Amino acid sequence: MTVPLWSLGATEAAALIRSGVLSSRELTAATLQRLEQVNPQINAVVRRMDAEALAAAEQADKARASGQALGALHGVPVTIKVNIDQAGHPTDGGVVAYRDVMATEDSPVVANFRKAGAVIVGRTNTPCYSMRWFTDNELHGATLNPWDAGITCGGSSGGAGAAVAAGIGAIAHGNDIAGSVRYPAYCCGLVGMRPSYGRVASFNASAGGAAPISSQLMAVQGPLTRSVRDNRLALEVMAGPDPRDPRHVVTGDLPPPRRPRHAALVPEMGVTDPVIAAAVREAGWRLQAAGWTVEEVAPPQLHEAAALWPAMGMPDVIAGLVPLVERHGDAAIRRALALWRESWPQVDASTCLAALAQRNAILRQWQLFLEDWPILVMPVSCALPYPVDEDLRDAETTARMLREQAPMLAVSALGLPGLSVPVGGGAGWPVGVQLVAGRFREALCYEAAEIIEAHRPPILPIDPRGAQ
Repeated sequence: MTVPLWSLGATEAAALIRSGVLSSRELTAATLQRLEQVNPQINAVVRRMDAEALAAAEQADKARASGQALGALHGVPVTIKVNIDQAGHPTDGGVVAYRDVMATEDSPVVANFRKAGAVIVGRTNTPCYSMRWFTDNELHGATLNPWDAGITCGGSSGGAGAAVAAGIGAIAHGNDIAGSVRYPAYCCGLVGMRPSYGRVASFNASAGGAAPISSQLMAVQGPLTRSVRDNRLALEVMAGPDPRDPRHVVTGDLPPPRRPRHAALVPEMGVTDPVIAAAVREAGWRLQAAGWTVEEVAPPQLHEAAALWPAMGMPDVIAGLVPLVERHGDAAIRRALALWRESWPQVDASTCLAALAQRNAILRQWQLFLEDWPILVMPVSCALPYPVDEDLRDAETTARMLREQAPMLAVSALGLPGLSVPVGGGAGWPVGVQLVAGRFREALCYEAAEIIEAHRPPILPIDPRGAQ
């Protein structure tokens, strides 16, 4: 091989293993060696499982040698976030009190990775209760951005993003309720997919009680990768059916939109950093050069869509989380949630119900808009990645941040797919944009992303030892 084995993309690695050119054990050992080299600098993987991973890799090689049918990720190393169930490992979610909450069965996502033959090499960090755009907790400590230790690696899937950016696996699992896949991808220069509500089955047997309604509507599982093709492959694997999640939808081929190859640009949404607005326009130019019709036109009620998140989430998700945080949360999540509650007005159950009704009306308008403009190109965030712990300063700072994160909140509230894809430089790392499509039209996001990706060099793992 002319490149280090740990730097291979998942699609390429799977093909090499399937053909016998590369063994899973070789690739897994190289990935674990890379973990050993760089993880002390970034603290992305907080629960290692070297022996288990090498044993799984050896079983994968035996399966290939015996002529068994091989899955799409056979023998390929991946990582799993610490807030979903993986049998034999604690589902701690970055909470000290949950360090011994042992999973007895795999969540659907983990089960689907295993069915595809993937080798799980470790579990990645998240903020306490997975509700910050920063990744730090009193159980595992802080995860640093491999590009620049002074800025956030994103959250809540910050460990996932930092791991992939640094070459600890080509695919990382993440989850997203308010940008927790897209924002780490944006901060770490990666591709990150927040799929449609219902696309990927999810269930934690270790969790007690029912999930809040707005969480059921907004929280999804998705992959982070260094390339579009690896992300597409990872989502196909993750989206396998599982009866434990009644929300899961098995979709077939959808008819094409009314006006294919049309893209609407929203370079600015409120006060947007010029670097980000330029990246949105650059993505539009790349699509236009490929024969797409591109115009700057915003979807209907964009800001109203973003406002749905606090109207639904504050009296439901956050209200349910507050007593848990008061009992078991660390200082950072207590401070962050207190500032959220101070920055966003408190609303009651009737307001939440009204927002749920309004969501349906706004989603209908967006669906009609996305028939004519099947790809929406907009910021992931209106600001460049924040300094570490920016959300703990004061209510004024938090209120500004919540306005700047509105592009992610709008997409989460409507349950639409959103893909964070890097466009180019300009800030010291690849600045990304968000591609949004209609429900279950992730394929359109990937089609546009591949055009955007073709205009820049491949994203290679970086050495975080230079980011301190």
